[in-house]
Amino acid sequence: MRSPKDFFAPLAVGAPDPLREIPTRPSRMIHFFPPHLDKVTAKLPAIAAKTDVLLGNLEDAIPMDAKEAARAGMVKVGREMDLGDTQLWTRVNSLDSPWVLDDLTTLVTEIGDRLDVIMIPKVEGPEDIHYVDRLLAQLEARAGLERPLMVHAILETARGVANIEEICLASPRMQGLSLGPADLAANRRMKTTRVGGGHPGYLVREDPPAGEDGPAYDAPRTVFQQDLWHYTISRMVDACAMAGILPFYGPFGDIKDTVACEDQFRNAYLLGCVGAWSLHPVQIDIAKKVFSPEPSEVAHALEVIEAMGDGTGAVMLNGKMEDDASVKQCKVVVELARELAVRDPELAELYNF
Repeated sequence: MRSPKDFFAPLAVGAPDPLREIPTRPSRMIHFFPPHLDKVTAKLPAIAAKTDVLLGNLEDAIPMDAKEAARAGMVKVGREMDLGDTQLWTRVNSLDSPWVLDDLTTLVTEIGDRLDVIMIPKVEGPEDIHYVDRLLAQLEARAGLERPLMVHAILETARGVANIEEICLASPRMQGLSLGPADLAANRRMKTTRVGGGHPGYLVREDPPAGEDGPAYDAPRTVFQQDLWHYTISRMVDACAMAGILPFYGPFGDIKDTVACEDQFRNAYLLGCVGAWSLHPVQIDIAKKVFSPEPSEVAHALEVIEAMGDGTGAVMLNGKMEDDASVKQCKVVVELARELAVRDPELAELYNF
């Protein structure tokens, strides 16, 4: 175990000092793109104007024979494209793959100054983060970077969920976690083939109505579909809050079901996630809508903060009791709204900022 006094010392001679606080720039949607497809990357400057994060994907969705082309395409995007103030992330191949070492070496040394976050798939324990942490420090020193790159881990195995707190605390580089529902479902032996979202078989049913001879078990009863991912998202949010990093919902695979996608994103938002993955441009607008506070929520939060004055005691406002806990909740909403309004003039107008 490292001494706490050494935790913020660089892990390689010449590497930049580790971050002491994770920047909380708006990251409502992480929009994935395949860097090896020129027809897709050509559209990135236009997409960047309405996207918080663009992520060049080198892992699962990239065929084996296109891995090197995707890596080269990512370098080209980093070198040649003006994405404004949109964050540029990448997801490298998993640590047990033959490509990840070249991914990290190439990207850090060639476009490390353009990258904000490196996403690591299938993280199972703090030892995975320790390996990446040391390697990135060595590569940053080689490249002469002045700013350390951040690391984002994907929860895709049961072991990763079991070790979630240790993963979150493994390095000052840790920026956040994302839920990887498809791989996690397979690893857990869950009986679903869906990528995220609910399942009609995972439900609760109301009690049978009373009959003449007791409960009428054959009578129609209302059923309510449940969220397969509620426990995992809640645990991820708690672990991230404890470590001071950011939780994200991952992919929603049914692109055409925009209603269910919005529902799943909103569940994650209400539980504490700051954003979600976008696999198709239509999901960008869904994430932007869901992970931005409603103007009415912002107006109410501002009203509560003003009414509470110094934040102590309690007041009755519109028939409801508000106290110091209410102020803390309201400040979360207002702080997020102000962060988003700086980047989005349309939201600034809606929030009256």
